Amino acid sequence: MATSHDLIVLGAGSGGLATALRAAQHGARVALLEPAALGGTCVHRGCVPKKALWFAAQWAQAQQFAVDVGFASRPGPLDWEQFRQVRARYIDAIDQRYAQRLHDAGIETIRQAGRFVAADAIELTDGSRLHAAHIVIATGAGPRTLPLPGFRLGMVSDDVFALHALPRRVAVVGGGYVAMEFASLLRTFGSEVQVLAHDRLLESFDAEMVAALQGLMEAQGIRFAMRSAVQTVHRGDDGILIGDAVAGSRGPYDALLWAVGRVPATEALQLAAIGVAVDDRGHVQTDAWQDTNVEGVHAIGDVTARKALTPVAVAAGRRLADRLFGGQPDARLDYANIPGVVFCTPPLGMVGLTEEAARELHGDAVIVHRGRFAPMQWALAGRQGQSLMKLVCVGDDERVLGIHALGPGVDEMLQGFAVALKLGLRKRDLEATVAIHPSSAEELVLLD
Repeated sequence: MATSHDLIVLGAGSGGLATALRAAQHGARVALLEPAALGGTCVHRGCVPKKALWFAAQWAQAQQFAVDVGFASRPGPLDWEQFRQVRARYIDAIDQRYAQRLHDAGIETIRQAGRFVAADAIELTDGSRLHAAHIVIATGAGPRTLPLPGFRLGMVSDDVFALHALPRRVAVVGGGYVAMEFASLLRTFGSEVQVLAHDRLLESFDAEMVAALQGLMEAQGIRFAMRSAVQTVHRGDDGILIGDAVAGSRGPYDALLWAVGRVPATEALQLAAIGVAVDDRGHVQTDAWQDTNVEGVHAIGDVTARKALTPVAVAAGRRLADRLFGGQPDARLDYANIPGVVFCTPPLGMVGLTEEAARELHGDAVIVHRGRFAPMQWALAGRQGQSLMKLVCVGDDERVLGIHALGPGVDEMLQGFAVALKLGLRKRDLEATVAIHPSSAEELVLLD
């Protein structure tokens, strides 16, 4: 039996949910397919549980700071199992809210997977079919695995949230968001952590800022092994041992985390059956309007090769729904100047161009302003380390191309600065702003 809709959305992650809900607001008849939990990676295996872990790390650090400035209580270890239960209750509540919103919006939520049998038709797991003039692929991505001997002795990012106890000695293989965040968080809780990275860390971030973050992480006791080349993993008498082509044997470790990238979830969709173009890693190829090469088939979020951030998927999906069903033919996401934060301890944030990218475009016309300072809460507690703020500007009027910040609180302060950059911020606009004192944010408006 075939059922007709205006829109079928494959995947109920953040992007898929946003697309479906916005289309329904415009009056579209929407079917949303999701065989797993509502909310996808972000809610269950990504942003939300990671941020909960980050908050717990902040509280652990604050306990020690409190002792250092005169509070009597001694900090204790995190009850990992109790924290898992607290986090699970929070996420369950998000699930329930999503389900209620979908119901209230009149969206048909189908807890099955689907595959293409035509450009306008999806076959469900039970063999039934749905038809729609528009189909949005929003199936996301999952952790990349490697064909290495002993790979399964390690964890991927999904597995970290299932831990029942903190591992004492941890190796983290990778140098991106996931590697740096989990290395930092596990160290804050007390693990001995070594990062094994093949290339430079956090390639999309400004190199000077990344070096400063690495220095702070090393000061916390995290060890970095750059230009590492892991070849084998096996279990020894005292834990996991890693065979590295550069350094020989490494370890032993109690846990190994693979953070070597993510791959798009496209294999089961049968995209080849309708001729949807994908790149050599399986990402669905789209134009600036989220359209694939097949009419009526669109894609958003991590399943594409666009910036893999939850707000990007949400914004792209909403703009797409506005264009298809909201009478807004020019609606599309502008992918320039998207802010991002690496939730380490402390966090690193950026919006706009790195210094390297700006110099490639503008050469000697680039002007850089930077400032280093000791955050007040660190200084009060007698802690060493400095925050770093950096503006990348161009031209005689010093139009701001990039804003970069490392230190406590930058995850919250950068949102407003991102709005200003998007609107054409100049250095003189910052200078004309009265600072909020004492704060770390004031450093960005006071840079020489």
